[in-house]
Amino acid sequence: MNVYKRKILNPASGAIVMALGVFLQGAMTHFLNQTAGRWFVFVYLLLSIAIYSKLFRQVFQKGFLTSLLKNPVNSFVLGSWIAGFSVLSIVLERYLPLLQLIVVALAVVNSLLWVIFLYISFMNFKQLWNGPAFHVIHGVVLLSAVATQSVVILWSELFPSLPDIFRISAITLGVFFYMVGLFLIFKRYTETEWSLTEDWTNTNCIIHGGLSITGLAIVSTKMFQEEILLYYWMLVLIVLCLVEGLEIVRAIKRVRKKGWREGIFSYNVSQWSRNFTFGMFYAFTMGMHKNTYHKNKFYEFHELFLSLWAWVVLIALVIEIGLWAEKKVIKKKTMAKQGIY
Repeated sequence: MNVYKRKILNPASGAIVMALGVFLQGAMTHFLNQTAGRWFVFVYLLLSIAIYSKLFRQVFQKGFLTSLLKNPVNSFVLGSWIAGFSVLSIVLERYLPLLQLIVVALAVVNSLLWVIFLYISFMNFKQLWNGPAFHVIHGVVLLSAVATQSVVILWSELFPSLPDIFRISAITLGVFFYMVGLFLIFKRYTETEWSLTEDWTNTNCIIHGGLSITGLAIVSTKMFQEEILLYYWMLVLIVLCLVEGLEIVRAIKRVRKKGWREGIFSYNVSQWSRNFTFGMFYAFTMGMHKNTYHKNKFYEFHELFLSLWAWVVLIALVIEIGLWAEKKVIKKKTMAKQGIY
């Protein structure tokens, strides 16, 4: 007798759309031209439709949205939906121009959803600020900044005639969200006991990813001085090295404690945040490199860096897809044995 079980998609699955889209928008251009890359974009579009259709169906399921919004930390994953829509719109606009009207409509809807998300973010931050000890705060709160800056980039791409005050205000708001979120994360890890192997989460890589997408938002506006952006890029690089250096130490400790499989090669949807942040740093660097306004003594270094970092982004993405595929195969075999479909 078969048992039918409704499959629930993790609300953080918007990070998959974010990570794949940023790769297609940035690092993939190092390996494929636009014509060849268009085939990958078709697959990406179908996957995005599958993910978002499932997520939005779940929104109307009893108790799903309520339980998500009741948690002031986890509800920030809604920011991955906003950022995912932004990245999807930009990728489609660049690779499939025939869908421009659909993309514009999607961008408008996404902007409206972002306004709703702003209210949710303010309420969440207020609750966390008043009682930070009651919740396990981690990098997911920085998705408030990521979502906001993604909308700025979207506006710059699709609505370049939009008054500068809108983009500057949104960038400023994104920086505010980032600073508040970073303070709460810092407070959590300095005022409570925690273990690097168990309590340092994958989403903490958004500490440097939030800076990268802010940098790309700034570059997209073309309103800031070159020298300031260069110093900012070096700051992001330093933060990236510090955070990922800590991740390497964490990985070593986890392997020693749990072995390779459980330590670092077990799939978790939160791991897509790392693919997103790696890809976003590439996109930020590429944005500076391609913009003639920002040509400087770092130009040749950035060109070399991009050629190397593209492989880092690709390898990390291939590993993540492999872990995801392996989990799907194992899960399907387990469900088949139990008669669950």
